[in-house]
Amino acid sequence: MDNEHRIALFLDFENLVTNTGISPNNFDLQPAMDRLLERGKVVFRRAYCDWSRFKEAKGNLHGFGVELIDVPPSTRSGKNGADMRMVIDALELCYAREHIDTFAIASGDSDFCPLAYKLRENGRTLIGLGVKEATSPLFVKACDEFIYLRPRHKEKDEKKDERREDKDKKDKRSEDKGRKHGKESASAPSSRAKAEVPEIALEVVQRLLSRATGSVNPSLIKEAIVRKEPDFDERDHGFSTFAKLLAAMEHDGLLKRVQQGRQWYVVAPDSAPEAPSSPPRGGKHARHDEDEEEVYPDPIDD
Repeated sequence: MDNEHRIALFLDFENLVTNTGISPNNFDLQPAMDRLLERGKVVFRRAYCDWSRFKEAKGNLHGFGVELIDVPPSTRSGKNGADMRMVIDALELCYAREHIDTFAIASGDSDFCPLAYKLRENGRTLIGLGVKEATSPLFVKACDEFIYLRPRHKEKDEKKDERREDKDKKDKRSEDKGRKHGKESASAPSSRAKAEVPEIALEVVQRLLSRATGSVNPSLIKEAIVRKEPDFDERDHGFSTFAKLLAAMEHDGLLKRVQQGRQWYVVAPDSAPEAPSSPPRGGKHARHDEDEEEVYPDPIDD
């Protein structure tokens, strides 16, 4: 529990629902919260905008325990100071609450780049969240990690694709079992037709394995990829999980996965297999070996 990350979430709400394909009444924070909760405890949650314009979104955000900070328009053009208020609150929290080690900024605005640099300068991890089509590449690069928010219909389509992919694999395995002469069926679906191992994964895996003196934890590979490409998401390349991406790389002969206890690790494809560990003394297998040794007769004295 001592290593659990404490996360502060700041949402530039107007930026997330303006010309992004996400409307205020169908804004779904759950996928983003799920991703953040995998990393630690979200102890601070605030959303900023002129809430008189987005009343229909209040109930949903309240359900996630988000504090709504109302920032009325400060100019005739309707421009408000939500951005500035977010920056001030984030920096104040950074200096006043040292136990908060991770900041999540939900916005695609490049105006938050200076805030990102300052937070990282102070040893904080920065996770960005935003809609891909409405996010500045500059802000993506300024973050340690970037998570893309997807409209609800896209989330449903992705889940359907994952279920269809799993069904295709099961169908293919059934066809392989029933195939007598090993000929491929022309109509057999290819589950990897749209899945392609990204270049960034190839590069990182090759470099890590070339320097490794032993097995490598898959989580370290994912972290290294994200450090180089903060918005990396294996789903964008046709893999529903990172484990499936590694399995595809193993299929292509780029690495080898080995199991140690309950954990899977990655080694170079030409690594020699590890020698099986000897059974513990006094265990079941040891007792069996001792029983076998006892069947040999003692030497007979002449």
